Amino acid sequence: MATSQPSVQSRPLSIRGSEFVDGAGAVVKLRGVNIGGWLLMENFITGYAANEAYMRQTVGDVLGEDRADRFFERLLTGFFAEDDAAFLGREGFNSVRINVNYRHLESDARPFEIIESGFRHIDRAIELCAANGIYSMIDLHSHPGHQNQDWHSDNRTHVDGFWDHPHFQDRTVNIWEAIADRYRDNPWVSGYNLMNEPADATGVRVAAFYERIVAAVKKVDPNHLIFLDGNTYSVDWTIFKEPQDGIVYALHDYVPSGFGRGGGYPGITDGKYIDRDAVEAKFLERSEFARRTGTPIYVGEFAPIYFNDESKDVERRQILTDQLEIYSRHGVSWNTWMYKDLGRQGLVGVKAGTPYRRRFDPFVAKKFRLSADGWGSDEIGPREVSEPLRELVAREFPDFDPYPFGASHYIARLLLNITLAEPLALEYADMFRGLDDSELDALADSFRFENCAVRESLLGQLKSGLVS
Repeated sequence: MATSQPSVQSRPLSIRGSEFVDGAGAVVKLRGVNIGGWLLMENFITGYAANEAYMRQTVGDVLGEDRADRFFERLLTGFFAEDDAAFLGREGFNSVRINVNYRHLESDARPFEIIESGFRHIDRAIELCAANGIYSMIDLHSHPGHQNQDWHSDNRTHVDGFWDHPHFQDRTVNIWEAIADRYRDNPWVSGYNLMNEPADATGVRVAAFYERIVAAVKKVDPNHLIFLDGNTYSVDWTIFKEPQDGIVYALHDYVPSGFGRGGGYPGITDGKYIDRDAVEAKFLERSEFARRTGTPIYVGEFAPIYFNDESKDVERRQILTDQLEIYSRHGVSWNTWMYKDLGRQGLVGVKAGTPYRRRFDPFVAKKFRLSADGWGSDEIGPREVSEPLRELVAREFPDFDPYPFGASHYIARLLLNITLAEPLALEYADMFRGLDDSELDALADSFRFENCAVRESLLGQLKSGLVS
């Protein structure tokens, strides 16, 4: 199997041509999962509304700061623990991508001061994964000022201020220097994914920042691999010229048919016919730079969302089958999105009978009805509100085509993922009111592995993709 690992690692992974090799010189195909929604909590994964920082603020307003901190610490401790790492290792996966919010390592109130205790969960995950033969990639998923326009960079607005303010860029360099210094001697860290899904409208600023931060990280740690996402949510490679030593160009490869708004597969989504040939053509377009330069092909995120409705999910599984076949044929390393959630996309999902699901399932259903999640929704929401607004914008501003994804996505973000999501965040927080510590513990413990169910069909598909 491509995921077999040596019992002892003495040196970090390196690159030989288009392959990853371990310290003994053996070829390694990285195949595994993202631990999404954990060290950067995402709204569709753990069921809240809006962005993480605002959600934590509103829950803190209800519970008090100390009790809220206690609840979130228990949730994070249980979300990824020994049983999770053992499960992944037992099933043959050899890679996790740990998605981290900068707020664990630095506070906006005290910029440039690294929070030592913020490494505790990263350290724990790396150690647990190493004990099970699994490499850990550190992905800074959210940056000061926000490197893209969406909630998954913990952005409460739609403004990507990171690119306009050198202060934010300086803070990110400082954070990465601390990360690189901490893990420079750890051979089970597969590498550093410096920035998740940058979205710089100019392209010029992201290229310049990459040049700066790569040099800074290599100065601290010249041995670990560096993974660079393409611009515009990791699909645009025009920002790169020639490949650099020790750099992996990490693409994301979502199929529109697999989103919440997706149509049939094969079928029409976003006005385009998408079938297996279209999926491969898009993959070849996104991987062109890596293939042309002979560097490893690595897909940092992919896979569809499920509806738990067999009439729809049979098509979603076909999307994944096609992607995995394409990746196997092209020798791709990958980390699927994602490991654990409330049952929409994760390899494992919190069981319906748990205290968290019993308390918050009606809220999640309301959020889904209002399309207030930016990921699994249809991006339409209440038609009596959204469609007149879309018609108005189209009529009054026919040439309006904002970066990165046009007017329709822009309207969905502002109307659904911000305007409706923020009052929903208050509603979510209010559902903690009056709970005692034992009840809060039960909610947090709902995310422990023993309280989750494995999506067996997904596990079987992913395991079929481990052999190449």
